[in-house]
Amino acid sequence: MTRVVGQLLLVNILMYVLTRGNPALFQELWLVPAQVLTKPWTLLTYQFLHDLGGLSHILFNMLALFFFGRKLEALLGSRSFLKLYLTAGFAGALVHILWTLLAMSQGGLYVPMVGASAAVYGVLFGYAKYWPRDRVLLWMVVPVQVRHLVIGLTVLSLWLGLGGAGGGVAHFAHLGGFLGGWLFLRLRATRSAAAQFRKKAESPGVRMRERELNTKWGRIEPSALHPVNRAEYERIADKLKAAGWAALTDRERTFVERFGGGFG
Repeated sequence: MTRVVGQLLLVNILMYVLTRGNPALFQELWLVPAQVLTKPWTLLTYQFLHDLGGLSHILFNMLALFFFGRKLEALLGSRSFLKLYLTAGFAGALVHILWTLLAMSQGGLYVPMVGASAAVYGVLFGYAKYWPRDRVLLWMVVPVQVRHLVIGLTVLSLWLGLGGAGGGVAHFAHLGGFLGGWLFLRLRATRSAAAQFRKKAESPGVRMRERELNTKWGRIEPSALHPVNRAEYERIADKLKAAGWAALTDRERTFVERFGGGFG
């Protein structure tokens, strides 16, 4: 269990327990589009509330956070992962409010919204960005690549949202979650230390060094490594896939040197 994923699971579960016996607190923290200017904190707090009538809402969101969040947090780091999560939830709220206004739904402006779905959709988008071909079991039966799951959920949310088949679900908040995840990761990529390093790393010597590391990386046989070293190899492989050689630390480069043919 990674740190932030564990903390988010705990906060969501605690809020569910606390609000079940306190409807006044629940109403103070839920998001009502017409009240967002007088209760701006609800743009954040709604993300930690779930329907009190049953367990399916919180169960689905927490399972998705648990399965997709841990690997993504390990790659991005705890701070960036939390920013992604909250940005996606915030974007989900804004898109939901904007759509309600554009649809001229006066009644919809007073319908409360709760749930971590938009934030979790942002996490799912991030996972699909870095591991698009990983498979999940849809309905515990049908294997689906994560990238196809994201595409399917996007089409479904658009279809149901535009068709008015809301069923009490804020479909455009889900789309906002995907949008928030995409925006955050795109901005992070342009501002990351790795991106800044690449701009400076145009000298022939640096390019030659990376070619040497690529050669040594290709010599490593994961199946021959000790389980501890194999886990480190897989972690570095994910990091290389996401950001390239520029993102590796000196310790990680030393690992490649050691297991890819020795120093020098």
